[in-house]
This record gives sequence, structure tokens and C-alpha cells, in this order.
Amino acid sequence: MSNPLTHLDTKGQARMVDVGAKAVTERMAVARGRVLMSKDTLSLIIEGGMPKGDVLAVARVAGIMAAKQTGSLIPLCHPLPVSAVSVDFRPDPEAGAVEIEARVKTVSQTGVEMEALTAVSVAALTIYDMCKAVERGMVIDKIRLIEKTGGRSGHFLREGEQPWAES
Repeated sequence: MSNPLTHLDTKGQARMVDVGAKAVTERMAVARGRVLMSKDTLSLIIEGGMPKGDVLAVARVAGIMAAKQTGSLIPLCHPLPVSAVSVDFRPDPEAGAVEIEARVKTVSQTGVEMEALTAVSVAALTIYDMCKAVERGMVIDKIRLIEKTGGRSGHFLREGEQPWAES
């Protein structure tokens, strides 16, 4: 009987799954999350008045860099040839939040869900880091996969959500 937990070997030890026999296909993943903050802090971000500089520009670059380094950060995650990464933001003044969405593409033997989730997570952490001198009570939440395409498992789209239009 084969082990249904593919990240465990026959002795129950963690292992990296061998994807060598899998087909190379185009794969894409979109993840989203948000940082909740006071409306005053959000206003400073939008107006470019944060002491550390352009928060969203730095968070965008951090998210892109993180997607490219996911295989080094997540122990059993494969390093992938990422072909495209975008990180976008939507400030929500009513909620006092910055919504973050990352889209990652590859042509490979395994998917880029972890890369998209990592990009959102690190972009959110960067927003926190750049704003913490003004507000320490910010909350990072709702990090989730929105959509993925390609591979054996096919298409996934989170019920009730759609990715933002590609920029």
C-alpha cells in the first residue's frame, strides 16, 4: 500500500516530493491578504507621508523578491523558475485596510501557490515594518489562495472571489 501523505517516506520521515515525472505545464496562482490599520495610518500611506518612505513601492518589491525565494523559505517547497510576479494593492479607507494581491506564473512541473502566498505574506510584513513607528496595533489577516491554474489538479477558484484584473 502506498503512503497517501506524499511528503512522507515509507519510514514516516519528511521528504521533498519527486516531481521529475510530472508534465511541464504553464501554472499560475493568485493569493490575497490584507493589513488592517487605523484610518490615519492608511491616509499617511496613501499621501506618501510615512517616515520610512513609499510603503507600497517597497512592499511590492519585497513581495516579488519573496516569491522568487520561496523554495529557500519553505522547507519542502521546490525552487521554481518563476516567469512572472505581480503584487498589487487596493487601499480601503472605509475598512482602514490595504488589500494585497499577488499573481505568480511559471512553466514547470509543480504549482506556484506557495510563491503567491509568500509574496502576499512578505508584502504584508513589509507594510507592517514600514508603518510600525506610527502604529503598532496593525493586524495582518485573511491570507488565502484565490485562484490557481495548471497541473494535475486543474483549476481552483475560491468561491465568492475573483482575482483582480491583471495589471
